[in-house]
Amino acid sequence: MCRRALGLAWVIPALVVLGVFVYLPLVQNFGFSTLTWDIYSGEQEYVGLENYRRLFDDPVFWSSFANNLWYAVISVVFQVFGALLLAALVESVRRERWQRALRAVYFIPSAISLTVAGLLFYFVYEPNIGLLNHVLDAVGLREFAQPWLGQESTAMFAVIAMSQWQGFGYCTLLFAVAIQRIPSELYEAAALDGVGAVRRFFRVTLPLVREMTGLMTMVTVSGAFQVFNEVMVMTSGGPNNSTQVLGTWLYRSGFVRNDFGSAAAIGTVLFVITLTIAMAQLWITRRKRVEW
Repeated sequence: MCRRALGLAWVIPALVVLGVFVYLPLVQNFGFSTLTWDIYSGEQEYVGLENYRRLFDDPVFWSSFANNLWYAVISVVFQVFGALLLAALVESVRRERWQRALRAVYFIPSAISLTVAGLLFYFVYEPNIGLLNHVLDAVGLREFAQPWLGQESTAMFAVIAMSQWQGFGYCTLLFAVAIQRIPSELYEAAALDGVGAVRRFFRVTLPLVREMTGLMTMVTVSGAFQVFNEVMVMTSGGPNNSTQVLGTWLYRSGFVRNDFGSAAAIGTVLFVITLTIAMAQLWITRRKRVEW
């Protein structure tokens, strides 16, 4: 009994902190989403679920949600599966010196803050003096040069491309650590059995890093629905709201349009989406662990 009481004494302070700084704000945010709230005058009026009805009728909300989905899909392709493939290639290099050098090269972009990376690529995409259009012109592809951030058809994908460049190395490094934990005897046994490099990747590497793959997928998808900095720095949601994501639309609703009830509703929707993704991914990972 004393040991159990001692354990509770250590756990209760952490639960109190979580309750005050995590769970209580979540409940308060849902309460705010049922109000029309002018933060400058302090006027509030209870409207029930009207903010959610207006939100789901708002075409910008759905275009923002679609942009977040694009972020999630492309990030999973590049920052999960692409990073896993690159990590396997780096770890297949025989010399330790080259392995370290390659890890450092790929990790450097991740050491740059999102704000700085966004400003850097803002100038890369600049239509007149930007590096990208100059390179296209130099290799004879001038017809593909365009204002990448200035037109609706390319702006969102230009922002996503920057985020992939910035986060790719970090994911590669994590997968490299996971691959290093695989016993070398398994690769040696596969090589003695005549298994080629490609089959070794699918038969040895891929199954043994499945938990890291599941974790990275969950983190990447959840992060894709919390995107904010890169969009604000590069486009501020333009042109014509074509690069709005849920995070920037929340900011615009609250701090530009002074509609904090709608902003709180967007925050609640974001929480439900990320929670659902996390629970689904945990369930899938746990089920696969039992099957394997």
